[in-house]
Amino acid sequence: MYIKPEIFQQFPEIIAIESTRHGGVSKSPYQSLNLGLFTDDSPESVQQNRELLFEELGIKKSRIAHSYQIHKDYILKVTRCKAYEGYDALITENVNTFLTVTVADCTPILIYDSKNRAVAAIHAGWKGTVLDIAAKTLQSMQKEFKTNPADCYVYVGTCIDDTNFEVGEEVAEQFSIEFKRLEKNSRKPKFYVDLKKANVAQLVKCGVPESQIEVSPYSTVLNNQDYFSHRKEKGKTGRMLALIGVKKS
Repeated sequence: MYIKPEIFQQFPEIIAIESTRHGGVSKSPYQSLNLGLFTDDSPESVQQNRELLFEELGIKKSRIAHSYQIHKDYILKVTRCKAYEGYDALITENVNTFLTVTVADCTPILIYDSKNRAVAAIHAGWKGTVLDIAAKTLQSMQKEFKTNPADCYVYVGTCIDDTNFEVGEEVAEQFSIEFKRLEKNSRKPKFYVDLKKANVAQLVKCGVPESQIEVSPYSTVLNNQDYFSHRKEKGKTGRMLALIGVKKS
């Protein structure tokens, strides 16, 4: 149903997970744990899936914050657990407030400021990555919570891998050379982008020690039996959910 990033296991006060596609009730092509509220799956099935996950985690649905994501760099400081619209990153210092983002190829990023006990959940597709949403989220945490990136622990989650994320030249040119490659062994040159590497670089540049960043070894495409992939499944698929929050003691 979900995996727990190792990087957060040292902090018993944290609940942080990334869901898989297993353990739910949705039918094909959304089988089975589709947690995406904005898919064409049965709304009843999605709600049941979310209830199954939150119950498994011991979290009340009323303690969840989420947003309709728009592939921009807008960041929200969450003060109430509710549905928002127009934000791709959520931050909070409130206890018992669980931030979530949904993905199906884009990169989920979870951040924990271990000193101030603030958290962030980020949805970083290629557009958000180009807009430096990971770096901007850390900067927002610095402003709002006095976060020092050196105190942060980060999970860069499961997304499309660099061997399958083919992009057009107009997208490739927006990435630095170290985050893309050109394959010339075809009639038309092909460009590929590494979203994980690009986001890790942003975090490190901001001051997060690389030793405090865990990167998922999985790919939504290569491990499609366990994860949803919008690209591989041609848009007819579900969404995983990444969640983080500080438990009430």
